[in-house]
Amino acid sequence: MPMGRTPHGHRIADGTRGWTRRDGHEGTGTEPSRRPAAGSVPGVKILVPGNVPFDSAPQVDAGDVVARYVMRDPIPDEHVDADVLVTWASPGRVLADAARRLTRLRWIQTLNAGPDAVLAAGFAPDVVVTSGRGLHDATVAEHTLALVLASVRRLDRTLVSQHAHTWDRTLGKEQASADAGRTFTLDGARVTLWGFGSIALRTAPLLAAFGAHVTGVASTAGTRGGFRVVDESALRALLPQTDVLVSLLPATPATHHVLDADLLALLPPHARFVNVGRGATVDEAALVAALRSGTLAGAALDVTETEPLPADSPLWDAPNLILTPHVAGGRPQDAAAFLTEQVRAFKSSGAAGLRNLVER
Repeated sequence: MPMGRTPHGHRIADGTRGWTRRDGHEGTGTEPSRRPAAGSVPGVKILVPGNVPFDSAPQVDAGDVVARYVMRDPIPDEHVDADVLVTWASPGRVLADAARRLTRLRWIQTLNAGPDAVLAAGFAPDVVVTSGRGLHDATVAEHTLALVLASVRRLDRTLVSQHAHTWDRTLGKEQASADAGRTFTLDGARVTLWGFGSIALRTAPLLAAFGAHVTGVASTAGTRGGFRVVDESALRALLPQTDVLVSLLPATPATHHVLDADLLALLPPHARFVNVGRGATVDEAALVAALRSGTLAGAALDVTETEPLPADSPLWDAPNLILTPHVAGGRPQDAAAFLTEQVRAFKSSGAAGLRNLVER
């Protein structure tokens, strides 16, 4: 079995076969079974996705094992004794299979900002789950700003005209009008960020730099990063004064289709909606209806309830809608360094030392 090394010189199993003994020597065949000593976190076996375009291997101690697996394949039998599973883009069927077969698992670290796929897989309640919160803040904030600007500046319309070889003079006239003109700019626009976590904290200053008045909505009210945040009970009163609504909500039972026809109707007709959170939070039929009727001026979605979006989805042909294929995050930033810190914290302090603990 050919062995690889992390950038720090630690040996790792390459591919889905083989393992490294805790004394640092290469093992063959099936790795011996291990049980942790009571009250301690000894050397751990960590499964990391190997078929990713970034370094996913943490720096580990000599007594630890890092084994790679293929994200879209079931975990090989020789690795079902893993202590730690790192996930990135594994399908639900693979995660559900891991939940059934990895009976010694103690901790799952997802590199996704949202842990919804892991939580839905059925892992035992005593398995600790941590998210990739913070690893995607910069890229999601950039994409959010891009979608907001693309919708407000009507880039979707200009692209249609470009493909038709048409010089659209109506855009200039609309921009110059007293009524519609103010909807073509973020300067003075009232932007509501629904779900005010780390990504919102990164996004809000970018919007404010264009002159937008930003208000956050979260489970608790207060001031965060210098921005006013209201609690969810104030949302209904806020929506009629919103020019751009941005959703950063996670997918949970409580947020399923939370943006429905009732809430969409509270937005003014010139408002625009941007979703970079999770597709399941939106009633897509209600969204399409609002766009078609003109009660919502435009929308931009990076996420949909079903992904990939089916070819027969009404979203494809909805007017004034921009779609991107769930690419806001792109890749976790500095994943290896983050995982190194997490593994060290887990070994020294157990679950209590981990960042981004997910309540289960």
